[in-house]
Amino acid sequence: MRGIAAFGVGAALLFVQTGLAQMGAPDTPPPVSMQAFAGPLAAKYRVDADRILKASETEDDGYVALTYLCDHIGKRLSGSPQLNTAVEWGAELMRKAGLQNVTVQPVMVPHWVRGSESGAIVAPVTKPLHMLGLGMSVGTPKEGITAEVVFVPSFAALDAMSAEQVKGKIVVFNPGWHGYGFNVMYRGLGPSKAAAKGAVGVLVRSATGLAMQTPHTGALRYDEKVPKIPAAAISVEDALMIERLCKEGPVKVHLQMDAHMEPEVKAGNVIGEIVGSEHPEQVVVIGGHIDSWDVGQGAQDDGSGIMGAFQAVTLIHKLGLKPKRTIRLVFWVNEENGGAGGVAYRKMVGEKIKDQVAAIEMDEGAEKPLGMGYGGFESMMPGAAPFDLNKLPPDQQQSYAALQDIASLLGPIGADRVLPGGGGSDIEPLTDDGVPALAPRTDDQHYFDWHHTDADTLDKVDPKEFRKNAAMLAVVTYVLADMDGRLAGKNAAAAK
Repeated sequence: MRGIAAFGVGAALLFVQTGLAQMGAPDTPPPVSMQAFAGPLAAKYRVDADRILKASETEDDGYVALTYLCDHIGKRLSGSPQLNTAVEWGAELMRKAGLQNVTVQPVMVPHWVRGSESGAIVAPVTKPLHMLGLGMSVGTPKEGITAEVVFVPSFAALDAMSAEQVKGKIVVFNPGWHGYGFNVMYRGLGPSKAAAKGAVGVLVRSATGLAMQTPHTGALRYDEKVPKIPAAAISVEDALMIERLCKEGPVKVHLQMDAHMEPEVKAGNVIGEIVGSEHPEQVVVIGGHIDSWDVGQGAQDDGSGIMGAFQAVTLIHKLGLKPKRTIRLVFWVNEENGGAGGVAYRKMVGEKIKDQVAAIEMDEGAEKPLGMGYGGFESMMPGAAPFDLNKLPPDQQQSYAALQDIASLLGPIGADRVLPGGGGSDIEPLTDDGVPALAPRTDDQHYFDWHHTDADTLDKVDPKEFRKNAAMLAVVTYVLADMDGRLAGKNAAAAK
């Protein structure tokens, strides 16, 4: 799942904005949902779309592949042997499916190793903590660290504290639950903010609304101007207990983490195509990320994304549909803790960036699909004005109308909406340079309960909803690759 990693403030802001809009952070305008309407595109592509939707009802190649990926390869953190096994397997999967120009684009990825880790409250009571070290964290000394904690409910509260109140202590962040996009800022930015005040370690309430003693890992973003301190996520229940104990008096915690970095490892983006019949140089790129965290099976995050995109593209191929433009399927590498795959893909595209007609990333799980997110035009930060389609330039308004037209084809599966906000970390290097950004949008009932945890396993992916997501992707991708016009993007890089 796209996150605030140590690898670009632009990516961080994109993620926070998207997460805030999805999860209802304080003062965030409610998501806008634009209903579909049938127009000339629906009239032109109705027969093809109905064929795709009908075939999708029984198609299971993607789910079968997802099963193998989860049960036989499993977790696949960047730098691990399992990731490279997945990359090789993914390329062979595309070849067997009959895709063209299958290749593995070499990408060097970071190699962070978790090692052994543990945490415990040692005073005024003794209790083991349910914890997971944050990705890219440094470790503790071999013997660990034992220190008094200071409870911090917000960044504002930390800012109001003196250095003397924080120095030598372990900061425990628990801002309550206000949605993933809001809470994840404490995971991503909290360690360095605490270190700047002299903290020796950080514990962060897991970014989830589900209290099941399940800690959630994820990447942090160190500020190179301050010391790097060890940081871990703890369960919701443990964070609340520490909060209660701190109200009674001093609390001490012991933290031991062997986390460390090793030299970069060669991995790669997996790429396959349906070559366009009239404009092969023009590309609609679709995919997700093949890496996962080192817990669970990476089933929803993002096995369901790459396999949903795989099923969408291979279904178009199976049905013998020949779009005018090229459809390029990509399993990007290193989304979770670096973003190297997306950067490498953008570098490969080079000066042909204008031939990237649209970029679609599936990285929010395969729950009940609602429709397609599109844009990157609107501000979704707290306090922002509600999204107003009428304030967009004419070409962007026309693009929303075109997508509403396309979305009308998805009525039979209940995914006939268009929502502002689409994209993802892997395609951000493209969309920053003006490539239109899209992403499937689901009801997100449980995704943030499971992702980045030991619970992200195959059983969390409903085959029926998975097929609907793949069907939605197939219809939208095919029409974008074949229609006469193209969507408008926004050159964010030029605006910075």
